[in-house]
Amino acid sequence: MLYVKPLHLFQNLVKSNASQGGRLLGLDVGVKYVGLAISDLDNKIASPLSVLVRKKTNIDLVAHDFQSLISELSLVGFVVGYPFDRQRLAPDATQVKLFIDDLSETGKLDGLKFTFWDERFTSKNVELLIKPLSLHPVLAKTVVDKFAAVQILQAYLDYVNKKENRRTS
Repeated sequence: MLYVKPLHLFQNLVKSNASQGGRLLGLDVGVKYVGLAISDLDNKIASPLSVLVRKKTNIDLVAHDFQSLISELSLVGFVVGYPFDRQRLAPDATQVKLFIDDLSETGKLDGLKFTFWDERFTSKNVELLIKPLSLHPVLAKTVVDKFAAVQILQAYLDYVNKKENRRTS
């Protein structure tokens, strides 16, 4: 896996889109689950996709699942939620980096580009939205993870599309 700056990921996507197309996958990495969101074909709108179970012992299986998603959905990059905090390194930030490192070490996603995007408060925002629904705790957790991934990816798409529109205007 190859880290690229946020705007570079999108600019590479725009360049390649003319010839082959491609979509982005948003990831909300948690301790137990990884929420996934997918962009539309125009890379303007994020939608919930699924949730993967995350364990240190199943990283090869997770990498294999990502390989399948890459080919099935024409994915060209990942937007990974990262809790940026200028004051200190948050424990959540460490776990996100470890997850990416573990995925990279499998060798199954070589050449795939990814970038980090600020995820602060995404899960909390979704929790507040679904609280009135009184969902079963397990269901609520998977909904939160999926929709936190949607918020991460949508915020990224809004930002890069706005930048791209200014650049081409």
